Amino acid sequence: MKPSTSLQELQQQVDQWINQHGVRYFNELTNMAILTEEVGEIARIMARKYGEQSYKNSDENADLADEIADVLWVLACIANQTGIDLEDAFQKNLSKKTNRDKNRHKQNNKLQ
Repeated sequence: MKPSTSLQELQQQVDQWINQHGVRYFNELTNMAILTEEVGEIARIMARKYGEQSYKNSDENADLADEIADVLWVLACIANQTGIDLEDAFQKNLSKKTNRDKNRHKQNNKLQ
């Protein structure tokens, strides 16, 4: 079994890689554009694998896990650049959702 990586460790690994192998972080706006592109690649796979869109030859080697990892990578870059601790932000977001939505979805007849 592989050891798990915390979000904090993920951010550190991305930073170390960029400092060792990259020249520098792309600026924040460029990373936002890259994030949009990567999410689009996930959408392309999802539309073909789970939706009704037909496959093209160029879709043959599409890897959903790899594309999700690309999104996670760019999110870590943006978090590092803007001083956001993803672990802390996620925990706060989870708490917010729990407080706000603890009963909302259970009462949604469309989900029954």
